[in-house]
Amino acid sequence: MSEEALFEYLHMEIVKTILQNGEILGETKDDCINKLEWIGFRVGQSVIERMTKDTPKFKDELETMKYICKEFWSSIFLKQIDNLRTNHQGVYVLQDHRFRFFTNISSGKQYSDSAPMYIGLTCGILRGALSNLGHNCDVTAEVVQMPSCKFQIEMKK
Repeated sequence: MSEEALFEYLHMEIVKTILQNGEILGETKDDCINKLEWIGFRVGQSVIERMTKDTPKFKDELETMKYICKEFWSSIFLKQIDNLRTNHQGVYVLQDHRFRFFTNISSGKQYSDSAPMYIGLTCGILRGALSNLGHNCDVTAEVVQMPSCKFQIEMKK
Protein backbone atom coordinates (compact mmCIF):
# COMPACT_ATOMS: atom_id res chain seq x y z
CA MET A 1 0.00 0.00 0.00
CA SER A 2 2.78 2.48 0.81
CA GLU A 3 4.42 1.81 -2.58
CA GLU A 4 1.15 2.72 -4.29
CA ALA A 5 0.92 6.00 -2.40
CA LEU A 6 4.59 6.74 -3.04
CA PHE A 7 4.13 6.35 -6.80
CA GLU A 8 1.05 8.60 -6.81
CA TYR A 9 2.74 11.31 -4.74
CA LEU A 10 5.87 11.13 -6.88
CA HIS A 11 3.73 11.55 -10.00
CA MET A 12 1.90 14.55 -8.50
CA GLU A 13 5.19 16.18 -7.49
CA ILE A 14 6.72 15.66 -10.94
CA VAL A 15 3.71 17.33 -12.55
CA LYS A 16 3.72 20.17 -10.00
CA THR A 17 7.46 20.79 -10.42
CA ILE A 18 7.29 20.80 -14.22
CA LEU A 19 4.39 23.27 -14.09
CA GLN A 20 6.09 25.57 -11.58
CA ASN A 21 9.36 25.57 -13.51
CA GLY A 22 7.42 26.18 -16.72
CA GLU A 23 5.75 29.23 -15.21
CA ILE A 24 9.11 30.62 -14.06
CA LEU A 25 10.65 30.04 -17.50
CA GLY A 26 7.60 31.40 -19.34
CA GLU A 27 6.82 28.07 -21.01
CA THR A 28 3.42 27.16 -22.36
CA LYS A 29 1.25 24.36 -21.01
CA ASP A 30 2.10 22.34 -24.14
CA ASP A 31 5.82 22.74 -23.41
CA CYS A 32 5.24 21.36 -19.93
CA ILE A 33 3.21 18.42 -21.25
CA ASN A 34 6.03 17.67 -23.73
CA LYS A 35 8.53 17.55 -20.86
CA LEU A 36 6.28 15.16 -18.94
CA GLU A 37 5.93 12.95 -22.02
CA TRP A 38 9.72 12.88 -22.46
CA ILE A 39 10.21 11.81 -18.83
CA GLY A 40 7.54 9.13 -19.33
CA PHE A 41 9.19 8.00 -22.56
CA ARG A 42 12.48 7.28 -20.78
CA VAL A 43 10.67 5.54 -17.91
CA GLY A 44 8.63 3.39 -20.33
CA GLN A 45 11.75 2.33 -22.22
CA SER A 46 13.50 1.31 -19.02
CA VAL A 47 10.56 -0.52 -17.46
CA ILE A 48 9.69 -2.55 -20.58
CA GLU A 49 13.34 -3.46 -21.12
CA ARG A 50 13.53 -4.86 -17.63
CA MET A 51 10.18 -6.66 -17.90
CA THR A 52 10.85 -8.34 -21.25
CA LYS A 53 14.51 -9.28 -20.91
CA ASP A 54 13.62 -12.99 -20.63
CA THR A 55 10.49 -12.86 -22.80
CA PRO A 56 10.50 -14.24 -26.35
CA LYS A 57 9.97 -11.66 -29.08
CA PHE A 58 6.32 -10.89 -29.77
CA LYS A 59 5.05 -12.33 -33.05
CA ASP A 60 3.01 -9.29 -34.10
CA GLU A 61 1.67 -5.88 -33.15
CA LEU A 62 -1.53 -7.22 -31.58
CA GLU A 63 0.37 -9.62 -29.32
CA THR A 64 2.56 -6.71 -28.22
CA MET A 65 -0.50 -4.60 -27.43
CA LYS A 66 -2.08 -7.43 -25.42
CA TYR A 67 1.12 -7.66 -23.38
CA ILE A 68 1.06 -3.89 -22.82
CA CYS A 69 -2.58 -4.04 -21.67
CA LYS A 70 -2.16 -6.99 -19.34
CA GLU A 71 1.37 -7.32 -17.99
CA PHE A 72 2.88 -3.87 -18.50
CA TRP A 73 -0.16 -1.87 -17.37
CA SER A 74 -0.61 -4.15 -14.35
CA SER A 75 2.98 -3.65 -13.28
CA ILE A 76 2.55 0.13 -13.25
CA PHE A 77 -1.11 0.71 -12.37
CA LEU A 78 -1.85 -2.54 -10.49
CA LYS A 79 -4.71 -3.47 -12.81
CA GLN A 80 -5.19 -4.45 -16.43
CA ILE A 81 -6.59 -2.13 -19.06
CA ASP A 82 -10.38 -2.47 -19.04
CA ASN A 83 -10.82 -2.52 -22.80
CA LEU A 84 -8.58 -2.84 -25.88
CA ARG A 85 -9.98 -2.05 -29.32
CA THR A 86 -8.32 -1.97 -32.70
CA ASN A 87 -9.23 -1.28 -36.29
CA HIS A 88 -6.55 -3.79 -37.40
CA GLN A 89 -4.88 -0.97 -39.33
CA GLY A 90 -2.45 0.17 -36.66
CA VAL A 91 -4.81 2.08 -34.37
CA TYR A 92 -5.44 0.84 -30.83
CA VAL A 93 -7.66 2.34 -28.16
CA LEU A 94 -6.97 1.42 -24.54
CA GLN A 95 -9.67 2.27 -21.99
CA ASP A 96 -9.10 2.50 -18.27
CA HIS A 97 -12.39 3.17 -16.49
CA ARG A 98 -10.68 3.98 -13.18
CA PHE A 99 -7.39 5.54 -14.21
CA ARG A 100 -5.16 5.48 -11.16
CA PHE A 101 -4.08 9.13 -11.27
CA PHE A 102 -7.70 10.31 -11.49
CA THR A 103 -9.36 8.19 -8.81
CA ASN A 104 -8.39 10.59 -6.02
CA ILE A 105 -9.27 13.72 -7.99
CA SER A 106 -12.76 15.15 -8.01
CA SER A 107 -14.67 14.96 -11.28
CA GLY A 108 -15.39 18.68 -11.16
CA LYS A 109 -14.81 20.89 -14.20
CA GLN A 110 -11.79 22.67 -12.66
CA TYR A 111 -10.00 19.34 -12.35
CA SER A 112 -10.88 18.03 -15.80
CA ASP A 113 -9.21 21.13 -17.26
CA SER A 114 -5.90 20.08 -15.71
CA ALA A 115 -6.27 16.41 -16.71
CA PRO A 116 -3.84 16.68 -19.69
CA MET A 117 -1.03 17.44 -17.25
CA TYR A 118 -1.71 14.21 -15.38
CA ILE A 119 -1.88 11.97 -18.44
CA GLY A 120 1.15 13.35 -20.29
CA LEU A 121 3.56 11.19 -18.31
CA THR A 122 1.49 8.07 -19.01
CA CYS A 123 1.34 8.80 -22.76
CA GLY A 124 5.12 9.00 -22.70
CA ILE A 125 5.41 5.75 -20.74
CA LEU A 126 3.32 3.92 -23.34
CA ARG A 127 5.22 5.45 -26.27
CA GLY A 128 8.59 4.64 -24.68
CA ALA A 129 7.64 1.03 -23.97
CA LEU A 130 6.36 0.49 -27.49
CA SER A 131 9.41 2.20 -28.96
CA ASN A 132 11.70 -0.17 -27.09
CA LEU A 133 9.68 -3.09 -28.49
CA GLY A 134 10.25 -1.80 -32.03
CA HIS A 135 6.98 0.06 -32.59
CA ASN A 136 7.19 3.73 -33.51
CA CYS A 137 3.87 5.32 -32.61
CA ASP A 138 1.93 8.38 -31.49
CA VAL A 139 0.02 8.21 -28.21
CA THR A 140 -2.78 10.59 -27.34
CA ALA A 141 -5.24 10.54 -24.47
CA GLU A 142 -8.79 11.68 -23.97
CA VAL A 143 -10.67 12.23 -20.75
CA VAL A 144 -14.40 12.05 -21.33
CA GLN A 145 -15.48 11.80 -17.71
CA MET A 146 -13.09 11.37 -14.82
CA PRO A 147 -11.79 8.93 -13.65
CA SER A 148 -12.13 7.24 -17.05
CA CYS A 149 -9.41 7.72 -19.65
CA LYS A 150 -8.87 6.55 -23.25
CA PHE A 151 -5.41 6.22 -24.78
CA GLN A 152 -5.20 6.07 -28.56
CA ILE A 153 -2.08 4.54 -30.04
CA GLU A 154 -1.43 5.02 -33.74
CA MET A 155 1.41 2.94 -35.12
CA LYS A 156 3.63 4.59 -37.71
CA LYS A 157 4.55 2.46 -40.69
